[in-house]
Amino acid sequence: MQRVLFCIGINQNFMNATADEGKQVWQAFSQMMQGIDNLPGVTILGIMDDDRIMVGPSATAPWTAYIMADVPDYDTVVEACNFFRTTPVGDGTYKLWKYARVEARIGRELVVPE
Repeated sequence: MQRVLFCIGINQNFMNATADEGKQVWQAFSQMMQGIDNLPGVTILGIMDDDRIMVGPSATAPWTAYIMADVPDYDTVVEACNFFRTTPVGDGTYKLWKYARVEARIGRELVVPE
């Protein structure tokens, strides 16, 4: 089992989107998160969004949102990241990765010694 932090950055295309397009992106974002949650063996431990204190696109750290999960293996991490490439926005002309990016950090659970 791997402990994974999916670091999600929102990019300028989202900032330039119309209100209707932004709603379509949010629907795709929700679909992507559900896709990760439904992957076999994945347990989402928490999701954090700092969009209220971060204004504008996030090209590097700090990111806009984070998903921490226990993931069974490397291939599942790759499959989770692939949702950004494959999740359609609106009519499917564009995929989610036009509006957001992801980087995964893979490690292990750190247990505090007693």
